[in-house]
Amino acid sequence: MSESAARRGRIAWCLYDWANSAFPTVIITFVFAAYFTEGVIGDSVAGTAMWGQALGYSAFIVAITAPILGAVADHTGRRKPWLFMTTGMCVALSACLWIVLPDASMAITALLLVAGANIAFELGMVFYNAMLPDLVGPKKIGRLSGWGWATGYAGGLTCLALVLVLFVQADPPLFGLDKDTAEHVRITGPFVAVWMALFALPLFIFTPDKPATKIPMGNAVRRGLSEISQTFAQARQHKNIFKFLIARMFYTDGLNTLFAFGGIYAAGTFGMSFEDLIIFGIGMNVTAGLGALAFACFDDRWGSKRVIYISLVALIMLSTAILIVEDVTLFWIFGLILGIFVGPAQSASRSLMARIAPEDIRTEMFGLYALSGKATAFLGPLAVGFLTYAFDSQRAGMSAIVIFFIVGGILLIGVRQAKGPAPSS
Repeated sequence: MSESAARRGRIAWCLYDWANSAFPTVIITFVFAAYFTEGVIGDSVAGTAMWGQALGYSAFIVAITAPILGAVADHTGRRKPWLFMTTGMCVALSACLWIVLPDASMAITALLLVAGANIAFELGMVFYNAMLPDLVGPKKIGRLSGWGWATGYAGGLTCLALVLVLFVQADPPLFGLDKDTAEHVRITGPFVAVWMALFALPLFIFTPDKPATKIPMGNAVRRGLSEISQTFAQARQHKNIFKFLIARMFYTDGLNTLFAFGGIYAAGTFGMSFEDLIIFGIGMNVTAGLGALAFACFDDRWGSKRVIYISLVALIMLSTAILIVEDVTLFWIFGLILGIFVGPAQSASRSLMARIAPEDIRTEMFGLYALSGKATAFLGPLAVGFLTYAFDSQRAGMSAIVIFFIVGGILLIGVRQAKGPAPSS
């Protein structure tokens, strides 16, 4: 493969992150989530609870199926057919959100569509992440991972900005959409679907894939199931990987809980309005993307593990500061600075996994990587709820996040970082 073709493949791989980040940003986090709670259900408390349960159930399904599908994909060889299938499912189900009228009778339909799309999105990331070490040499894995992550943040924010300017906040909205039936909000589903399909396409055209093994699908499934059971049975042989996955489980729980409760904390403790929360969320995504981009080179120079450590130390210090300050201006300052270290923590985790995973079971390992991000997702919210109730304080409840960061950092000490696998293409 020529260098120009390899470069096009890497750009297309990063562009996929630009494409699919629209879904969690617009649908899961900001626009459609708010529409469901306020427009469909009409009760923010009940709507939030139903939305959280749907995402929780989808995460559980991902946690169970991701390692199995990853193991099966390792035996079929190619990752792009699996990625094409999951991307197509996410696109189709997102487009169907157009039918969700502002009526409580549409709640179950909305939740099934969102949960299904989220499952497809998360499973797709297993195959997408597993492609990383095949696209670049071991000395540049961190750089490419960081570029992809930064591109994803930029893509999600760009899509969000277009949705807000063209439809949600426009008066009148583009195409003369009817606000009385929430068409200006419902259009976000088809818009995200088109966005994903359009910008994901270059990956399937230009990014190289591993050759097919020509193993029949039935045999691949049987081998995959056997492989995943053997991996757990022979955990001692993969001790280093499991150490990392357990460490990541804790600090990822901290990050996920931060995202899930950060807005609630800001509104309850500092009285921030919904508009302020949107602006703050956008600001954090900007700083997280810049952080991922800035630390991309350091990942290759210093090693992924060191970048994760630097990020965790910064997250611990800044989270503690946010829990102490009383002034909303200081909250904004520390919160936006905190975002700088969120991106590198996520990006360097992906590149570290790419470096330590054996090539022959790499997709399976990224399936377990997905599992580690979902298996204990209940612990963070549970800890926050318990501490908030016990001490009657939001600040005390949010201190659980700091604890998760500390525990994850301690567990990470025992992880050995290899230089990384040689590229297979």
